[in-house]
Amino acid sequence: MEVGLTLFIIFFVFLLMGIPLAICLGLSVIATFWCFETLPLMAVAQRMYNGLDHFPLMAIPFFILASGIMTYGGVSRRLINVCNAFVGHLPGGLAVASIVSCMFFAAISGSSPSTVVAIGSIMIPAMIASGYGEKYTVGLLGSAGSLGILIPPSIPMIVYGVATEQSVGKLFMAGVGPGLFMGAMFIVTAIVVAKFKGFGGSEPVPWKERFAALKDASWGLFMPILVLGGIYGGIFTPTEAAAVAVAYSLFVGLFIYKDMTFRDIPKVFSKSAITMSMVLFIITTAMLFAFILTSEGIPGAIADFIIAHAVTPWVFLLFVNILLYFVGDFMEPSSAILILAPLFLPIVLKLGIDPIHFGIIMTVNMEIGMITPPVGLNLFVASGISGLSLWDVFRGAAPFMVIMLIGLGIITYVPIISLWFPKLIYGALF
Repeated sequence: MEVGLTLFIIFFVFLLMGIPLAICLGLSVIATFWCFETLPLMAVAQRMYNGLDHFPLMAIPFFILASGIMTYGGVSRRLINVCNAFVGHLPGGLAVASIVSCMFFAAISGSSPSTVVAIGSIMIPAMIASGYGEKYTVGLLGSAGSLGILIPPSIPMIVYGVATEQSVGKLFMAGVGPGLFMGAMFIVTAIVVAKFKGFGGSEPVPWKERFAALKDASWGLFMPILVLGGIYGGIFTPTEAAAVAVAYSLFVGLFIYKDMTFRDIPKVFSKSAITMSMVLFIITTAMLFAFILTSEGIPGAIADFIIAHAVTPWVFLLFVNILLYFVGDFMEPSSAILILAPLFLPIVLKLGIDPIHFGIIMTVNMEIGMITPPVGLNLFVASGISGLSLWDVFRGAAPFMVIMLIGLGIITYVPIISLWFPKLIYGALF
C-alpha cells in the first residue's frame, strides 16, 4: 500500500508541474521503483515491452492508419454528401447531417479526434456560412465527433478489452446501442435548437440525386459492414479486421475514388505514425502504472473495502461516474482506462455488474471527457480547425455535454441498451 500511495503522490506532483501525461506516468513509476529498492529498475523496461506485447493492441495502429487513408481518400466528403441528401431538408439540416456523418465516420475510424477532423474540416465552414453561428457549430462538431470512440470500432474499447481480458468483439457490439442512442439524442437536440433559433433546412433533394449520392458513397459505407461483419461472422479477429480495413481503404482511395495518389501514401503514413506513437506511448506507460497498482494488491483491497461497507451496485456506479467525469477532464481516455479498469474490475465482478456493460460506461465517460477542459482533446482539435478560442468552443459544446450526461445516466442504469446487441449476436454464449 505504501508503494501505491507513493506512486500516486509523485504522479500528481508531476501532473501539477504541467509535465505531459505520458511522461508523468513513466517518471512516476521510475521514481517509485527508485525509492523502493525491492523493485528492480530493469523491470521498468521489461514491463513497458510486455505492456505492448498484446495481439489485440495491434488493431490500434491499423485503425488509425485506415482512418487517415479514408480521410485523404475522399470518403468523408462523400459521406457528408449522402447525409446532406437524405436529412439536409430537416430543421437544422446541416447540423443533423453533420451528426449523422460523424456517426458513419465513427464506424470507420475508431477515433474521436479523427472524426472531428474529417467531418469538421468540411462542415464547420459550411455551417458557419449558412448562419448557424460559430460557437454552436464548432461545439456541435466537437461533441458529435466524440461518438468516434463509442460507435465501433473503438480504440478505447480495445484498450479496455486488453486491460480487463474481455472480448473486444463483444465490446464492439455493446457499443452499437449506446452509440445510436447518443447519436439520436444529438439529432433531437439539433432539431429542437434549430426550431428555437430558426435554422431551416435545405430544399429536399430529388430521390434520383439521393440514390446517386448513396451509390457514390457506397464504397465508404461498406467499410463498417466489412469490418464488423467479418468479426461477428467469425471470418477474422478485431486485429485482423483492422488490417483488412487498411488494405480496403487503400484500394478504395487509390483505385475507386482516386482522390489519393501513390505520392500521398508517405504523407498519410507519416502523419498516422505520429498519432500511433503518441497513443502507444501513453498506453505502455499507463500499463506500467497499472502494473504497480495490481502488484501491490490495491484493486483487491478497494474491492474488499467497498463490499465490507455494503455498497450497492447502484451507488457504486454513481460513484464511478462522478469519479470518471473528473478523471476524464485531466487524462487521455486510453491511459485512464488502463489505470482504472483493473482497479474497478474486482469490484464490478463482486457486485454482479456485467464487465461488458461497465466497459461501455467507462467509454461514455471518456467520451464526455473529450469535450471537457482542460484536456478535452476534441476541444483542441475543433479550436484548431475553426480558429476559435478553447473557451468559445467549450461554450458551444456545453449544451451537448449536458445531453451526454443525461445519456450517460440512462445508459448506466438501463444496461439492456448496451447488452441487447451482444446477447442477440452471441446468445447463450454471452
